[in-house]
Amino acid sequence: MPDVPLIGPVAAPDLSVMTFNIRRRIPHLNRRSPDLWNRRKAAVGATLRLEKPTVLAVQEALPDQREYVAEVLGPHYRSLGYGRNTDRRGEIVALFFDTRRLRLIEWEQLALSDTPELPGSRSWGNFVPRVVVSARFTDLANGTEFVVLATHFDHLSRVARLKSARMLRRLALEAACPVVIMGDANTDEGTKPYLELTADGGMRDTFTAAETRLTAEWGTFPNYRRPRLGTKRIDWILVSAGFEVRSAGVNTSRHQGRAASDHHPVQAVIRNEPDQWPGSLGADI
Repeated sequence: MPDVPLIGPVAAPDLSVMTFNIRRRIPHLNRRSPDLWNRRKAAVGATLRLEKPTVLAVQEALPDQREYVAEVLGPHYRSLGYGRNTDRRGEIVALFFDTRRLRLIEWEQLALSDTPELPGSRSWGNFVPRVVVSARFTDLANGTEFVVLATHFDHLSRVARLKSARMLRRLALEAACPVVIMGDANTDEGTKPYLELTADGGMRDTFTAAETRLTAEWGTFPNYRRPRLGTKRIDWILVSAGFEVRSAGVNTSRHQGRAASDHHPVQAVIRNEPDQWPGSLGADI
């Protein structure tokens, strides 16, 4: 069992943030498959117990998996988000936060589509619905506000990923306060969705902006294989102006030799610096 966290709990004014695609539970797998939830569930739990991030964005969680994450994090955490389908069932992008540090002001879940208020809607060539969970918080340590956007872009459609990035950029512009974007983007840095969010004075990639890099630049989708350099970093934590990025890394820990998921979680320590907030993320799109 890993006994040393990559970051672990942090003290104010720092915030620990993590994005983690925990991989949905798949039925009818070979009993020796590394993808079997019952074989890797303990590794997910071990990672989260060690890290206890202030804010956690989870992708691909089915209801029972979301409940397991909530149990591991403990009673001080609250989760936001519901199933992505029309009936609000199915996979969940779940946003967890530590209520001892953050007070929720408001939140909503939107479809990544031309009709974002319509649950389950699809517009851009994606076969399955995709969503973003948006939450506005007050940091109880200093009274500042910030917004978190937790998401999961489509795995097949390049058009859907680009239009999803454009929608998130609009949401960030409308927030009128510092913003964190976290999720599985299903595309690498340097691609059009990445540049849509990071170019022209937009969001900053915490991994490249960090004062301290805690790990090598591992690819974040090893698919249960060992960490590798030179592969795609498709899970991102992006921050706007108004945040200082203290450290960042890709968590490659294993539990009893087993990977927790087909993705590595990505983590960062950020600090909300009100004096650095210029009130703008750059030119509108």
